[in-house]
Amino acid sequence: MENVENLILENLRVIRTDVGAVKEDAREIKQRLANLESAVGGIKRDLGDMYTESATQHTRYDRLVERIERLEKRLELQ
Repeated sequence: MENVENLILENLRVIRTDVGAVKEDAREIKQRLANLESAVGGIKRDLGDMYTESATQHTRYDRLVERIERLEKRLELQ
């Protein structure tokens, strides 16, 4: 009977150790996921900034085209 109890206690210790390792792995995975989410947020922000800059450049381009067309019309180059 004592051997059975010792065997059970030994198995419980192994299980406790394994559960502790799983908990630590889960903590690490959560931290890494949080880091990834933060990085993705930064990428989204950067992309938003790039789209804003692109829209600004297109607006400037359109204004330049309009000015060139007005100049050509005044100089009767069209």
